[in-house]
Amino acid sequence: MPNSTDLNKTYNMPDQPLIVSDIQEDQHTLQQRFQEWGYLHFKNYVAAEQCDQLLQDFLAVLEPYIGFDKSRHKPILVGDGFGETDPIWDEVYPKMQALESFHSFFHSPAIESLMEKLQGKACFVYPIKMARIATPNNLGFETPPHQDAHSHNAGPTMAGIWVALHDVNDQMGRLKILPRSHKKGVRKIGSADGVGGVQCEIFPDETTWHVSNVEQGDVILFHSCTIHKAESNTAKDLVRISVDTRFCDYGAPVFSTNLEPHHGWRIEGLNWESIYQHWQGKEYQYYWRDYPNLF
Repeated sequence: MPNSTDLNKTYNMPDQPLIVSDIQEDQHTLQQRFQEWGYLHFKNYVAAEQCDQLLQDFLAVLEPYIGFDKSRHKPILVGDGFGETDPIWDEVYPKMQALESFHSFFHSPAIESLMEKLQGKACFVYPIKMARIATPNNLGFETPPHQDAHSHNAGPTMAGIWVALHDVNDQMGRLKILPRSHKKGVRKIGSADGVGGVQCEIFPDETTWHVSNVEQGDVILFHSCTIHKAESNTAKDLVRISVDTRFCDYGAPVFSTNLEPHHGWRIEGLNWESIYQHWQGKEYQYYWRDYPNLF
């Protein structure tokens, strides 16, 4: 397998700001922009109250490792930094996954209507839901450039949706998008440090990434072949917490691993039974079992 140096010769690229879309634009315009650039960015789309509630639910199970600075309205690190698959992460992540508010977050009418506006039809929200914790003091283990088409075995209509639960500045590990990268199909991959352990090929003419500071409730939708990555969190103590999942038009093929809890394949006891154990409602439990097109 090629290494990351072979695949990514121009890692330090000049950046441009994310292109901002307006939810009031007509569906055709938004769909055309998505197909042209490989992503859409909406400002303050998810209500602050909804973001605050989920963030507080997360912080309640992240004690004593992560606290909250009320003056800056941002999570802060207490102690040593950690990353995905580290012992602290493996301790707290099942607790985050067990939150009913986390899984129902992506089924809110506002978020589902946004998905349907992009797809132009009813959508299937993947059961796999991801929470991201980007702490400082964990440099070198950020999510490398990758395509969801590879990591999720995705069909062409699958897209990702990412939501900022609080404001994220340029020190906190922002999400970066390689515009128009979806037009060149699924890339070769090589080994890399960081979440997932692989990164995809970047071509010599791809010299500009799109990235911006984002605000609470900002949403980024991205094509399954759009290359994206995380910046390093270089802040002194601030932590970036965000959430994301995947979706497709209802009936499109979905690979079976997307029906499993995120990291359920490697964390013992992290399964749907343990996740659902203390939920109050059943609407979003096993809703995916009768999905008609699994492979």
